[in-house]
Amino acid sequence: MAGGIVEKPASAEVVHPTVHYLNATKGFKNWLVTLDHKRIAIMYLCAVSVALLLGGFWAIVLRTELLHPHDDVVLSNAWYNRAFTLHGAVMVFLFIIPGIPASLGNFVLPMQLGAKDLALPRINLFSWYLYVMGLILFLGILFLGGLDTGWTLYPPYSVGGGSEHKAVWLNLIMAYTAVFILGFSSILTGLNFIATMHKLRPKDMGMYDMPLFLWALYATSLIQVLATPVVGLTLGLSLIEHMFNIGIFDPRYGGDPVLYQHFFWFYSHPAVYIMVLPAMGVQSELIATFSRKHVFGYKAIAWSSIAIAAIGFIVWGHHMFVSGQSPAAGIIFSLLTYFVAIPSAIKVFNWVATLYKGAIDFKAPMIYALAFMYLFGIGGLTGLFLASIANNVHLHDTYFVIAHFHMVMVGSVLTGFLGGVHYWWPKMTGRMYNETLGRVAAVMVFIGFNVTFMPQFVAGTRGMPRRYANYLDEFTTYHQVSTIGAYILGAAVVLQVGYLLHSLFKGRKAPPNPWGAASLEWQATSPPDFHNFLEKPVTMGAYDFENWEYVSEEAGYVLKREVIETGKSLAKAH
Repeated sequence: MAGGIVEKPASAEVVHPTVHYLNATKGFKNWLVTLDHKRIAIMYLCAVSVALLLGGFWAIVLRTELLHPHDDVVLSNAWYNRAFTLHGAVMVFLFIIPGIPASLGNFVLPMQLGAKDLALPRINLFSWYLYVMGLILFLGILFLGGLDTGWTLYPPYSVGGGSEHKAVWLNLIMAYTAVFILGFSSILTGLNFIATMHKLRPKDMGMYDMPLFLWALYATSLIQVLATPVVGLTLGLSLIEHMFNIGIFDPRYGGDPVLYQHFFWFYSHPAVYIMVLPAMGVQSELIATFSRKHVFGYKAIAWSSIAIAAIGFIVWGHHMFVSGQSPAAGIIFSLLTYFVAIPSAIKVFNWVATLYKGAIDFKAPMIYALAFMYLFGIGGLTGLFLASIANNVHLHDTYFVIAHFHMVMVGSVLTGFLGGVHYWWPKMTGRMYNETLGRVAAVMVFIGFNVTFMPQFVAGTRGMPRRYANYLDEFTTYHQVSTIGAYILGAAVVLQVGYLLHSLFKGRKAPPNPWGAASLEWQATSPPDFHNFLEKPVTMGAYDFENWEYVSEEAGYVLKREVIETGKSLAKAH
């Protein structure tokens, strides 16, 4: 046996471990103090799922309010402002940024290296506690009356304070503190991932032998470590400003609100790639596995992740074309913004080339991968319109911008996250979900997203401003169609929660490798042993699918006998 896989494929027998990481130790306390990266990943998955459901709930409430152009359907104007602030802040800081790296990355990264854990397991647990603290603070803001500054916390919206606005002042302090704490969690996770890939990678696995998901996490980690301190500094200065009335960003005391924008977007535009790059890494795994082909242009995709990370640091000014910056700065940032499209396009073209003449299997994860390509393509192409200063001035602060960044940030990340969850769910839980319902939900997500945001592109070009609770009658149809799409999307998420939870209790036991994937984590049992592997896994190319052969639905794919014997011989030689 190698890594829990039976050596005689013809027997179609699979070892289903009775003791594994989920039940190796029992009790709630053991989970709270665990250093096992897999358990920490599960706790992260639960936490970010709560954030997704909370942010999605506020999105549904907002869309319901916008069904009618004038009346207060479910929210007053004041609560509408608080709702979109909480929706944006929770989705960005609690789901989109940490979602894939903290949950899927935490679970998969050591196993794809054949390692037992991350390099710094105690730091890993500490980063989870920091995340939970940030989540609790944001929930506290909700129960204390909300916040109406927008998720960017821009001054002058966020400079109210003092004794006459104690509730607002307290909520602002809580918001700044929450994001500050979440930033530390992000930095620690990035450092841990970088250290693990450098120190725990097997000697016979070079950088170009790693799965592309790890390259994406590596690039993401670099951004987390380099960019996050900037937003931490910014929010720290904001805390000092509010507590001591020192003029930094507040114009009442001689501060400059535009300075806040420069600091914030110097972090937040690289943060867009903290959000999207992990989803791109998941995308590469799904496209290769479900087309049964080696990734086309492996090195180009790998280095395009690094290029996206690097370019992301020098384009923040395109968020500020109408802020009063000099015309020369606007032209430079406009030009640089176009360069971001090049590495992104490299990835998309290489994914399409990978699909060409592949044996495509339309399982649920693959449907999410195809949805990702479409949504990211639309989001990226509309970003080129906004990179043009003339177009940007017209479209700035309209629903066109909302549709664009939801396609890029939410659509891409959500489909990448859901595709990854469905892909690694059998490995994480040892159970198979209902494939038919999985496909239905994936199609519903794709339809719901397009019905929601395509009308917003049109409404934006016609002048519909964002953040308005009331609007002109001519935009009613766009908003009503968009709201129907949000309901479809919400129903898809509810369906997913239902069949995934059902699979935990009634799902068929998963084989070690149900998809025929070739990266190392699929050589472990499902669910994995506490130490990940029963025996040292056979190191091979992450996309060498020819080393695996299909046995049956119950047994899935198993390593060919000659591959196992060769791997054992190499292990003895070393």
